[in-house]
Amino acid sequence: MLHIKKKDKVKVLIGKDKGKTGEVLKVFPVKERVIISKINFIKRHTRSTQTEPGGIREKEASIHISNVMLVCNKCNKPTRVSVDYLSDGKKIRICKKCGEIIV
Repeated sequence: MLHIKKKDKVKVLIGKDKGKTGEVLKVFPVKERVIISKINFIKRHTRSTQTEPGGIREKEASIHISNVMLVCNKCNKPTRVSVDYLSDGKKIRICKKCGEIIV
């Protein structure tokens, strides 16, 4: 089970952007990769179309999910996540450092 979802705040642990934090834009659960805003930029050469000119564009590339760690909203630190169930059977994520529920 992946513990990282869209719009979560994460910190990069490994790579050229080590130490940076950002918001998850997209999650690829099958490939176990995430795209984070303003992190891991790559350059792509694009052809011109009828509406847009060609050139070199920068965009975010995906990072493997094991290279990022979820940041808790309350303690504002990167943390591991435990999974618990509410009385109605709903699954929730809990911060291992402070015990707060991560929404």
